[in-house]
Formats: sequence, C-alpha cells, structure tokens
Amino acid sequence: MLEALGDATRRTIFELLAAGPRSVAQIAGDLPVSRPAVSQHLKVLKDAGLVSSTAMGTRRLYALDPRGLAAIRGYFDQFWNQAMVAFAQAAENPPEEKT
Repeated sequence: MLEALGDATRRTIFELLAAGPRSVAQIAGDLPVSRPAVSQHLKVLKDAGLVSSTAMGTRRLYALDPRGLAAIRGYFDQFWNQAMVAFAQAAENPPEEKT
C-alpha cells in the first residue's frame, strides 16, 4: 500500500483527492502529465486500495477509499503508540545523574 505512494505523481493525485472526488480530466488539469498517465497512476492507487471510483454518466469520479486511509493510519499509529510507550518509560525512569 505504501509502495503506491512512493511515486511523487501518485502522492500528488492522492493529495488532490483529499479535497474531494475528481475525474481524470480534473486531475490531469492540475498535473503536468497526460490523462492516460493519470489513469495509470489511478489504477495503481486503486489496486493498492487507496482510491475508489464511481461511474457518473460517461466518466468516472475517483475518491480516496476510507478503508485504505484507515489501513495507512493503523500502520503509522503502531509507531506512534510505540514511541509514546518509550517516552512514558523514559519519563518514569530518568537516567541517574553522575556527580
């Protein structure tokens, strides 16, 4: 899942979709890449579970997938929780001062 965000263009698309659903044409309008390239990036993001699509007439709207966001948050929360435990342990057991 995180591998999909390893590409700068995909991260930008991901960030654009955070503002709300968009079509390929709308996304391509904000990027220096073609519509076919945007479609390829969206496929990678969709395959990773980070983006979903909905048919709206003759076009598709892409949006962030809440389940994918929850998975990313869960991944990073584990590190946050470990850091907080380590901080609490360090605060409760400060190193002895040498005099």
